[in-house]
Amino acid sequence: MFGFLIALLSGALMSIQGVFNTEVTKQTSLWVSTGWVQLTALAVCVAAWFFTGRESITAIFQVEHKYTLLGGVIGAFITVTVIQSMSALGPAKSVMLIVISQLAVAYLIELFGLFGADKQPFEWRKLIGMLISIVGIIIFKWQK
Repeated sequence: MFGFLIALLSGALMSIQGVFNTEVTKQTSLWVSTGWVQLTALAVCVAAWFFTGRESITAIFQVEHKYTLLGGVIGAFITVTVIQSMSALGPAKSVMLIVISQLAVAYLIELFGLFGADKQPFEWRKLIGMLISIVGIIIFKWQK
């Protein structure tokens, strides 16, 4: 139940953040806004680290698969693409497409066991669920 609630909170925060970042971008620029997001995220992480366990920072150099350290780089591009999509499509359409993309890529990662994820067997119900989601987006976007 905890995981379910945290996932719902994460989705809500991502939507709110996307709207906030889009507004900041309108008043500054894409890279200034993205830099601010990353800088403030770093500040929060440093503060949280300071007040919690204070694990060794050097442990980052012990990470086995070095490509996984690209999460921050990917995070910067996530911020940029969310801002651009929300600006072009609006929050609701943008988030629906982002969620469908996340679901599709996550399923492919599981299906093929990529990046160390446990490989899962193909299931028709998951593919059908994805297609239903896509139909939902088409219905949501449909205009008379």
